[in-house]
Order: sequence, then C-alpha cells, then structure tokens
Amino acid sequence: MTGEVRSDAADGRPRCPWATSAPDYIAYHDEEWGRPVRDDDGVFERLTLEAFQSGLSWLLILRKRENFRAAFAGFSIPRVAAFTRDDVERLLADRGIVRNRAKIETAIANARAAMELPEGLAKLVWRYADPDAPVPRTAADVPASTPASKALARELRSRGFRFVGPTTAYALMQAIGLVNDHLADCWVRTAR
Repeated sequence: MTGEVRSDAADGRPRCPWATSAPDYIAYHDEEWGRPVRDDDGVFERLTLEAFQSGLSWLLILRKRENFRAAFAGFSIPRVAAFTRDDVERLLADRGIVRNRAKIETAIANARAAMELPEGLAKLVWRYADPDAPVPRTAADVPASTPASKALARELRSRGFRFVGPTTAYALMQAIGLVNDHLADCWVRTAR
C-alpha cells in the first residue's frame, strides 16, 4: 500500500482519500467516478455539474444532483437547448439547485453548442482520452490539468462552449473515464 489510500468506510476497502468523508462520496467514487460515459446527455450532465461545482463543494453538487436532473430535464441536450428566459427565471427560483444566473445560462448555451456538433458531444470529448496516463500512487500525483485537458478546453470553447477551462475539462475527463485517476492501491482501480 502507498499509505495514501484510505479505508474509512465500514467495508474496509481502500479508496482514494477524497472519497471517504461521506457516504455520498463513497457511492460516487465506487460506482461512477472514472467509469466510461459515452452518451451525449451523460457527458453533458457531467460537464454541467462540473461547471456548477466551480467554487463550491462537490459534495453539495452530489447532494443536489437529483434536483439538477429534474430542473434540467434529465440533462437532455435538445430539451435544455430549447430553454427560454422563462426557464432561466424558473431555475433561479429553484432552491433545489445552485441558483447562479451565469452558470444556468452557461448550461443552456452549452446545450445549444452541443446541438451544433456533427459528431456529438461524447465523440468529440472522447477524442481526448488518455489510456496511457501514468497511474497515480498518491493524491499529489493527480494533476489539476494536463495538456489534453487544455486542448479539450480550447476545442470546446472554439465550438461555443462556456465555463470550461483546463481544470473543469480535466475534472470532466476524470468523471467520465477519459483518464483513470483512481490511485494505484484503490480497490476500484484494481477491480477493473
């Protein structure tokens, strides 16, 4: 063991250290984070949630996730792209989500940009997968951004996406499995 993974959960499984402080984190880490997401709406959901998380706790976003899904039509790209000013006002009044006008308008703009992608959002994003990324042994080995995330952010911005810098792009890459940043001794990495 590297000494970096933790096994604070009742099951004693070694996990990445960020994933052990709350049951929500454990479930997200074990069942979802880093697992491939290849459908457009699924990628759009993760991109939207990563943008909403900026400056906030990921745990807050996880705990509001079902409310986000309800508020944003299940993250259906065509449905969100059709949102109007009335929808923006509805979302600003929704206490179940993060009520930030810029982030709400960004989600709608990003859905519209995704509608314009001939190849679809998932195929575009998956071009930046890095299966040969080094296996992180400690949390310090996990970067905040990479050359691939910088290139992905540039491409998305050039296609009309907003609120997607290299760090947000890298968090998306981690979330949907473009990179596997589970630490070397994490049970999820070794179970794959």
